[in-house]
This record gives sequence, C-alpha cells and structure tokens, in this order.
Amino acid sequence: MRGATEWPFLLVCGVVAGVIGTAGGITSLVAYPALLAVGIPPFAANVTNSVALLGSGFSSALRARPDIGGHTRTLRRWMPPTVLLSFVGAVLLTVTPGGVFDRIVPFLVAVGALTVLLQPWAARRRARTGAQPRRGLVAAGGAGVALYNGYFGAGAGVLMIALLLWTTEPVLHRANSLKNVILIASDLAPAVLFAVLGTVVWHAALPLGAGSLVGGLIGPAIARRIPASVLRVLIAACGAALAVWLAVRAYG
Repeated sequence: MRGATEWPFLLVCGVVAGVIGTAGGITSLVAYPALLAVGIPPFAANVTNSVALLGSGFSSALRARPDIGGHTRTLRRWMPPTVLLSFVGAVLLTVTPGGVFDRIVPFLVAVGALTVLLQPWAARRRARTGAQPRRGLVAAGGAGVALYNGYFGAGAGVLMIALLLWTTEPVLHRANSLKNVILIASDLAPAVLFAVLGTVVWHAALPLGAGSLVGGLIGPAIARRIPASVLRVLIAACGAALAVWLAVRAYG
C-alpha cells in the first residue's frame, strides 16, 4: 500500500489501536500489522510502532487521574525499575533483533491473558487463605514485563495489567489506568533510542501516532463504562489472539 491511501489508512488504524490499547486491549494488535501492510519490514515496523504509539500513551495518561488516586506509592515503586529495564530491553532489540526470545513471547502473552481472565477467582482464593504474592516472584515478573516492553512491546500492557491485578489494584479499569501511566513513562527512553538510531519510518509513524493520540483520549472513558466482566474477557481475547499471531510468526 503506497501513496494517497497510506496516510488515511494509518490514521484510522491509529485511532482504532489507541482506543483498543488504552481501554485495556493491545494497541499493537492493530498498529503493528498495519505497518507491515504498508510494506514496512518487521524490525522497522516494530520500532516505528513503539514511537508512534507514544501518542496513545500520552493521551491515556492524561485521562488516568480519576483512576489512579491513592496510588502514588505504587507509581513510585513500579515506575523507576520499569523505565530502566524497558530501556535495557530496547538496547537488546537493537543489538540482537529476533532469536530465541521471539519463540518464548507467545507463551508469555498467553499466560498474561489467562491471568487477567482468572484474577477474580485468584482474588477470592487469596481472601480465603490470606496468602499474598511472593515479593521475589512479583519483582521477577515486573522485570520480565519491563524488558519485554522495551524489546517488542506487543502484549506488555496485558502482562502489566495482570501483575497489577494480582498485586496492587483489584479493580480492572483502575489497574488499566495505572498500566497506561507506567508504560508511557517506560516507553519514552526506547522511543528516543530508536529515533536517534534512525530506524523509525517517520512517514508512517506520524499518521499512526496522530490517530493513536485521538484514540487514547477515547479509550479510558470506554473502559470505565464497560462492565468489568466484559472488559476482562475482551482483554483476554486480545491477548489470546496476539499470542496465536506471534506463535505463527515465530514458528511458521
């Protein structure tokens, strides 16, 4: 796809991606295939996607204030390591694109989707037993999500929501807003790295980013209005679809 149709196509895809991603789904489920569809190679599409979707991150973070009240300590605890390790993941991407990690990612995303789906059952069980998540496992999970966010990113939001639901915030739309704020802070340094290295396809990033900015303003409002049970199934479905797509891409 080239010429006059490319910009409108990417603009519309950006809006849809922004709405889906900031409402709890997976932004890259729409945006990354859209970049491939206009003829951008996979590695360049990955980094262009990371830069373009800053738009939805910024706008969704601006809309997050009603949902993140009382979570100042959560943000202070989660944000610094997530920002640092996301940058490390981005560096790893520029040094070693592809490889074994790509074959593990589909299973990680599938686990994240299943975790979001099963969280209410786990919360009830934890309330009965009084058991709490082990700090070491939480730290390891957070580190893994952050590295993956910088390395590839698609599905990182689902994994982050799953961690927040299990450890910090049991209300789904509030966990989603926390995820939006944490990930936009974590995506800035990788985006700068990709821009400096010159791997961003700017003629595609600009319309996709503009669309995602608009979509990011809409998504959080939708997430607050959708019943939690429905939103949970939609997030899990997005995660499962992405896991299948990534598995086909890695093993096909």
